Amino acid sequence: MNIQKKAQKGFTLIELMIVIAIVGILAAIALPAYQDYIVRAKMSEAMVSLAEAKTTVAEYVAANGGLPADGAGTQFGINTAVRATGTTVRSLSITVATPSVSIQANVYESVWNSSADATATAAFKLTGTVASDSTITWACSTSGASGWVDKKYLPANCRG
Repeated sequence: MNIQKKAQKGFTLIELMIVIAIVGILAAIALPAYQDYIVRAKMSEAMVSLAEAKTTVAEYVAANGGLPADGAGTQFGINTAVRATGTTVRSLSITVATPSVSIQANVYESVWNSSADATATAAFKLTGTVASDSTITWACSTSGASGWVDKKYLPANCRG
């Protein structure tokens, strides 16, 4: 009489624990990167607001041959008003100091810090330098100090 042994099918407990450990390690690495990616996606709203303002300033400079003399920047017609909480951008501010103009986006800190005060803001800005031929060279900047948006949350063209 021959007794045949049936081969067991399935995974051992050790194999399952190794797979779970690997998945846990990958999740621990990927989650912070994913959260930063989400914040950068939200910050694109601020970049769009700055891009709209940048276009308006460039059109003004092209039409008038330079920046306004008073330094207020109200001639551009850019909406700098305070926006509602729950959005990304609180407001924009414009500073003209010939031959340059700065457009600053004031962003709600709650975009990246859920425990931040609902009205707390941080900033980053685009600074344009007007050349003699009325062309403008733009640079994105943040000081990295308190009150400024951390560079890791800015779009790629502003992190360099």
